[in-house]
Amino acid sequence: MFLEIRLHGRGGQGVVTASEMLAEAAILEGYHGQSIPYFGAERRGAPVVASARISDAPVRKHSQVYRPDVISVFDTMFVLRKDVREGLKEGGTVVVNHKKVPKIANFKVYSVNATKIALENGLIVAGWAVVNTAMVGATAKALGVISKVALESVVRKRWRGDLAERNLRATLRAFEEVGG
Repeated sequence: MFLEIRLHGRGGQGVVTASEMLAEAAILEGYHGQSIPYFGAERRGAPVVASARISDAPVRKHSQVYRPDVISVFDTMFVLRKDVREGLKEGGTVVVNHKKVPKIANFKVYSVNATKIALENGLIVAGWAVVNTAMVGATAKALGVISKVALESVVRKRWRGDLAERNLRATLRAFEEVGG
């Protein structure tokens, strides 16, 4: 198994953190994981891309992900952009922060209302819903190789106290609610 995942969002949505969490969770499952951040000027609202690789063998590749098996789209408006789907393998998977499952020809599409989940759990910074943990939960479920146990461990390692509990609720709820 060798999965390449590319995550698209805006600065402030936690895209880079999400790629790190997916890689960490994969490692806890006994796989090899790699997180690859890629962003220009760091500012809230600017487009951000990060990637992750999950493999049952050591990952020797260290480039950006150009032909992902899965894309995870944190900002609903980005799913309409052709460049976001660029390179996605035929029959690949799209996980999108959206109220309902959008139709995208030739791809398996999953959706979860990550914004609603983040807002309901008080995951807001500077007025923006931070959707990363919800999108990690949804993406993990779509991948089918990361368990809720590994996700819980990664969340609890990253945050403490009430913030950990709110992020964990968002992660697990999205894991359960993602549909496709």
